[in-house]
Amino acid sequence: MNAALSSDDVVIVGAGIVGICIAAHLIEAGHAVTVIDRTGISEETSSGNAAAFAFSDVLPLAQKGIMRNLPRWLADPLGPLSVPPTYLPHLAPWLWRFWRAGAAKNREASLAAQAAMMRLAEAEWTGLMDRSGTATMLREDGSLELYESEAEFAASLPGWAARDRFGIVYRHVEGAELAGLQPGLAPRFVKGTFVPGWKTVADPKLLGKAVWAYAEKKGARFERGEVVRVEAGASSATLHLADGSSRKAAKLVIAAGAWSHLLAGQLGEAIPLETERGYNTTLPADAFDVKRQLTFSGHGFVITPLSTGLRIGGAVELAGLKRPPNYARSRAMLEKAKRFLPGLKAEGGREWMGFRPSLPDSLPVIGPSGAPGVFYAFGHGHLGLTQAAATGRLVRDLIACQAPAIDIRPFRAQRF
Repeated sequence: MNAALSSDDVVIVGAGIVGICIAAHLIEAGHAVTVIDRTGISEETSSGNAAAFAFSDVLPLAQKGIMRNLPRWLADPLGPLSVPPTYLPHLAPWLWRFWRAGAAKNREASLAAQAAMMRLAEAEWTGLMDRSGTATMLREDGSLELYESEAEFAASLPGWAARDRFGIVYRHVEGAELAGLQPGLAPRFVKGTFVPGWKTVADPKLLGKAVWAYAEKKGARFERGEVVRVEAGASSATLHLADGSSRKAAKLVIAAGAWSHLLAGQLGEAIPLETERGYNTTLPADAFDVKRQLTFSGHGFVITPLSTGLRIGGAVELAGLKRPPNYARSRAMLEKAKRFLPGLKAEGGREWMGFRPSLPDSLPVIGPSGAPGVFYAFGHGHLGLTQAAATGRLVRDLIACQAPAIDIRPFRAQRF
């Protein structure tokens, strides 16, 4: 038998960085806010990401040469992109949508939507970090993308040209300037692109917990529990938890990352969310003196210096939510890092795998569902940390029945 129902103003399902930022914006606006999560605050995918505020990363994945490299990458089971053969039939419809999203007729609309989201994200993170006292966790060292050949560098140029239209500052470097930006690089890297406006944070898990502490101090509440079923009524939503209890919410926000589409499906909305499983190894902080985030796009991973260690990770494994982790993927990236940074101390690392919730057009779902009082905020792919504060602002606007800060039509769930 269900426990007695309790009622809250707004309930957010998911305590990752997106749910945390939504909670902070709503509590600032005077709402009663409860966040429900099965593990804790910033404990799952938001704890192990690459720590980037990637505000200049406006290109959807389908426009980054993924399809061009797909056959080569799929031939390497430990390469930048992997799909277990048994999962391919399930994945095929998503891959078809992904391919269509990269078509020229869709390119400009996706770029414009992503660029608008990034401008809002940068402004909202600046404000939220100031208000929450977390600005000291911001690092403004830029990023360095690295190329092993002139051909690889030439293939990157159309993407940089697309960024030109949105005022994104970068410069291509080589020789002494390249060596100065990251001493100790292997000589195999002939050129690089330095993005001075790229930002990272000291540690994404600690940032999430600090923003939550700010929201909690203002009155936001956390409840540990696994939401297994949601129902929408005319005036409230009902959440059913794994322990048999239920909760009512005047407004419900589904921000459960890679599990969000399962809840949306219970409301009658089929959203083509797929799970990009990402891997990393976090080494001790003294493993190598990395000056800024390094991007090895030809290999699908980055190296990020954190306050808590040196994180080597990325890549994509499209394999759903149930398959056991394949940590050979994180070890493959670590082996490459040892070749790229001669002298890297690769001992004492901590392996991790997380689930990125990804939609085929690389844009999140943000906005009202088809059910009254239920809102979606998920599917940010590689950009959950980057776009979390903007998502919080947009959800706050929607719940307050105010005009959103940007046009949210490109992010509506019904676009599928």
